[in-house]
Amino acid sequence: MALLLDSSHSTAAYYCLIRRRFKRRRKKRSERKGRVGARLPRNQQRLLAIEGDEAESMSSCSTDVKENRNLDNLFSKEGVAAEAAQLPNGSAGGGRKRPLEEGNNGHTHSKYRPKKRKKVPGPILPKNALMQLNEIKPGLQYKLLSQTGPVHAPVFVMTVEVNGQLFEGSGPTKKKAKLNAAEKALRSFVQFPNASEAHMAMGRTLSVHTDFTSDQADFPDMLFNAFETSPPVDDPFYLGSNSNGSFSSLGIEYPLLPSPVSNLVQAPLPPAPSTFISPTSGKNPVMILNELRPGLKYDFVSESGESHAKNFVMSVTVDTQNFQGSGRNKKLAKARAAQAALSALFNMQLDQAPSRQPIPREGLQLHLPQVLADAVSRLVVDKFSELTDNFTSPHARRKVLAGVIMTTGTDVKEAEVICVSTGTKCINGEYMSDRGLALNDCHAEIVARRSLIRYLYSQLEHFLSNHEEEHHKSIFTRCDNRQGFRLKENVQFHLYISTSPCGDARIFSPHEAGVEDQGDRHPNRKARGQLRTKIESGEGTIPVRSSNTIQTWDGVLQGERLLTMSCSDKIARWNVVGFQGSLMSYFTEPIYFSSIILGSLYHADHLSRAMYQRITEIEDLPQSFSLNRPLLSGISNAEARQPGKAPNFSVNWTVGDQGLEVINATTGKDDLGRPSRLCKHALYSRWMRLHGKLSSTLRIRTVRPSSYHEAKQAAVEYHSSKQTLFRAFHKAGLGAWVKKPIEQDQFALTT
Repeated sequence: MALLLDSSHSTAAYYCLIRRRFKRRRKKRSERKGRVGARLPRNQQRLLAIEGDEAESMSSCSTDVKENRNLDNLFSKEGVAAEAAQLPNGSAGGGRKRPLEEGNNGHTHSKYRPKKRKKVPGPILPKNALMQLNEIKPGLQYKLLSQTGPVHAPVFVMTVEVNGQLFEGSGPTKKKAKLNAAEKALRSFVQFPNASEAHMAMGRTLSVHTDFTSDQADFPDMLFNAFETSPPVDDPFYLGSNSNGSFSSLGIEYPLLPSPVSNLVQAPLPPAPSTFISPTSGKNPVMILNELRPGLKYDFVSESGESHAKNFVMSVTVDTQNFQGSGRNKKLAKARAAQAALSALFNMQLDQAPSRQPIPREGLQLHLPQVLADAVSRLVVDKFSELTDNFTSPHARRKVLAGVIMTTGTDVKEAEVICVSTGTKCINGEYMSDRGLALNDCHAEIVARRSLIRYLYSQLEHFLSNHEEEHHKSIFTRCDNRQGFRLKENVQFHLYISTSPCGDARIFSPHEAGVEDQGDRHPNRKARGQLRTKIESGEGTIPVRSSNTIQTWDGVLQGERLLTMSCSDKIARWNVVGFQGSLMSYFTEPIYFSSIILGSLYHADHLSRAMYQRITEIEDLPQSFSLNRPLLSGISNAEARQPGKAPNFSVNWTVGDQGLEVINATTGKDDLGRPSRLCKHALYSRWMRLHGKLSSTLRIRTVRPSSYHEAKQAAVEYHSSKQTLFRAFHKAGLGAWVKKPIEQDQFALTT
């Protein structure tokens, strides 16, 4: 018993000794802190004072026993730790290490403190539609309307109410459905604060299908109530972050969209504004599209072409719409697909060179220019590929490819290929036919136009058919005065040529226009706009002679070179008198091309001058004729130059034909000496049959003509327009039109 008491007393004395030592150490530690604090900055002194107070409170509390339970651990840690801790001024202090401080692992020197990660500066991403709408209308409530689809692929429908109007959005997740609903709500606003960012957020510009001449808008008036006190348009803070009328997003300068309110009283629909992105921004279309619509997947569609000229097609789906792009490699094809999406959905173009920009047509614009141009090009090339067994046929060889596409509405996907043709040469003079059995000009675009006239004859025959289905399939309808026919509403024809037409449009465009190109540097040179003629049995053109522009039949047969006007000059003529020709003028009003699309060598200045600018001073045209200004555009994926010698044949195909017709360009007939289905004799035969059936409803009333030449001359208004055009060329000092020998048209049909 005594032994137990002695041991308990000795243990109590031992713990008292330990407590006294612990208090002495704490006191010395606090004194050291006081000395250090005198040399520390004020904010660090405050921090140490707080730590000192916490330590004093710990020493005076009733938890000494708890501290003593861990004394052995404390002593073992202190023994292992370094004996001298460095003070902030670099001197050793006290020979003992300070207890662990939160955040520095026991080290007092600043080099032991964890470094803060610096934020890498990057481009400020645009706010999405949800954020924009929340800034404009805070506190909106999104409600789940429905959830459909299987478990692995659900479709959510969310709704949001803005100013009493309900907007629905769908998506694979609730978040995307909310974003879609917010986009629809934003798209309904016409004017609101910070409009430029909202347009970018919702990823849309003005729709090209909007009818600005309508008395009623497509959205209710209640949406305007909250924004009637909007800032004036000339307020620089309203226009954007800078005063030049543009705003910056994604590191790109975007010109600000014009206010839609001012357009509500304009007619006809102006061309949709385009956003041109500077190529120096360092971002290709794929990067820009990925920032606007993250997580897109590109799919490989097809591969075609010969081994030295491969063509790949890639596709991407954005907002449920599929876009395709083609190029000589998959990377370029992806970029073209992304560009097509940017052009269609965001109206962005990645090329600022004026010479590369499309020139919109006058009047109603049913399609976005670049989207239409790329679609027309792809349709013609695909049809030619189909007709030549994926370009493996020997008749797939060509220098120039041309074709005509017909659209019947606003959807380019419903466009139809009407005809396809190739060729670059003209007939040799000795093979001219005085019975209209040979083709004089086998250039691709000229053959395409003759194929189109053949199609118009077939459509008139459909209209006269006794079968109701055939009748409704026709593109023609009767004129209001029952005299002649006209095209149905929204029927348009688009001419595609794989390169610029020979003559004035091509002669000054030897290379693809670069980004730095600022247009024609010498627009006033005398050679600009000159009429030019093709060379017999060769390629290229020469300027017309100032005199002796009349060709004679015997002169050509004796060896004088047969001259044919260049394709640029002939297309300019079609823009005045129409491409339907003099014989079709008996039945229809003038028909003009709505667009001319080039696959390569597109230069806006040169092409527009060749097509219509050089004859803008034309005057005194008959009532139904006018100077047509079609859409002029290149394509996103410019066609590669076709090397090698040009083939001596021309091919043609028109919708309804079984296959290609191959014509020897030198003789104007096929290799067996048979006349072409496009020759004057063949078309005149179809015209005579229609003339007999429609004699009571003709636009031109005359006796039955006895010859091809007489039938043409009876189209008085057509020939008056043609003579007015020739005078306009002559008055502008551009030369005189060279005519073929008259003998070639003085033939009659044999019964």
